[in-house]
Amino acid sequence: MSETVSNRKVYTLLEISESISRAFQKWYASPYWIKAEMNKLNHYPHSGHCYPDLVERHEGKVVAQIRANLWATDFNRINTQFLQILKEPLKDGINILFLAKVNYHPVYGISLHISDIDPSYTLGDLEREKLETIGRLKSEGVFFQNKSLKLPPLPQRIAIISVETSRGFADFKSVIEGNAWGYSFFYMMFPSLLQGEKAVDSIIFQLNNIRKVLHHFDLVAIIRGGGGDVGLSSYNNYRLAYETATFPIPVLTGIGHSTNETVSEMVAWKNAITPTELADFLIQQFHNFSVPLHEAEMKLMELPKQKIENENTRLFDKVRYFKSLTMNVLAVHHNQFINQTFGFRQAVSRTIYQEKANLNQLGLNLKNVVRHSVSTNVEQLKTQTEQLNKGSKLLLKNMFAGLSLTEKQVNLLHPANVLKRGYSITRRNGKAVTNISEIGEGEQIETTLFAGKIISEVKTTEKN
Repeated sequence: MSETVSNRKVYTLLEISESISRAFQKWYASPYWIKAEMNKLNHYPHSGHCYPDLVERHEGKVVAQIRANLWATDFNRINTQFLQILKEPLKDGINILFLAKVNYHPVYGISLHISDIDPSYTLGDLEREKLETIGRLKSEGVFFQNKSLKLPPLPQRIAIISVETSRGFADFKSVIEGNAWGYSFFYMMFPSLLQGEKAVDSIIFQLNNIRKVLHHFDLVAIIRGGGGDVGLSSYNNYRLAYETATFPIPVLTGIGHSTNETVSEMVAWKNAITPTELADFLIQQFHNFSVPLHEAEMKLMELPKQKIENENTRLFDKVRYFKSLTMNVLAVHHNQFINQTFGFRQAVSRTIYQEKANLNQLGLNLKNVVRHSVSTNVEQLKTQTEQLNKGSKLLLKNMFAGLSLTEKQVNLLHPANVLKRGYSITRRNGKAVTNISEIGEGEQIETTLFAGKIISEVKTTEKN
């Protein structure tokens, strides 16, 4: 019931809605045969019900749109008739002639309750345009042209056709810039209308702009957020599909969540269901390139380490062998020296003893006769003794000098003594440098001295 407020008759929203409902029941009591395009069937398998989106177009522009409902029992009956007559199920994008009753609900508004559909009615404009576009592109031999192009191993430079305020572009940008591996992408926005009657000309205009700077990009990405099929109808347009199919670099699409694939998506190098999936695909291309590269890098790093370890082992074995050989030579010479010294001493002792015996014998026999001669012989004996002592000392000195020289030569061969004499070892990335061609200007090298290391940067090199 109405009420009076400030001398005005006031109704509640429910009262008005119920009044409208009664009017609809009065004036639209009977069902009507209606023709429209079923843009989206919206079938829910769990319940079996459908909630179609119905549209009417004039010169490609949507001039009317209303929602409807088709209950499960009616849908099963009608779908069976479509399969029998058209050999195809009831689906999106077809023009239908249907029997429906106009309903009005205070909460859900106006809707059409469909009770029957004539399956003999022709396919809708959207489906017809799509089939005609596909047939024309295939007859011209360009349907698979863009798909035959080769995507670079690192698709890093992206020309994006989208709208900066598009939710799809925001999702794409978030995934690309926020990837956990730090992959770097360069992208440039080419703003365009993405739906509506002007979308085709706007997208083609930007494709032509990209052609002018084609060498700066690896691919084109057409990115659009979610939306109904009404907004996607332009992507079945022949001109747009042709430009996409014949574009000289790969065109990748991510133009929404629709399950009804458009012709432009069919001819594109790749069609991603969402912009996020498209971003994930590009990141995966970097994975496909970086994983083998990282494995090769690990191998390249491991090979020099293994080589150095092997060389160090070989050097250690050689040093140990040389040291053992040197010690054996020293031991042999030392034993020979001791044996020679002992033999020499014995020989000297025997000679002295023999000479003393001879001298004593001569002294006994010729003591009085040859005193002067004996005195002379004694002096000669002293002289010979001194000469013998000097000779033995000189021999021992020479033998010790030879042994010391041998020991010094052995010590001089030790790597530490080589460095101590002023020599050095130059390494690049841990590997000893033996040829000037192994290093270049600006590289860092490590020089090992006897006492410490020098880290230096190469300014210039000069060949001998």
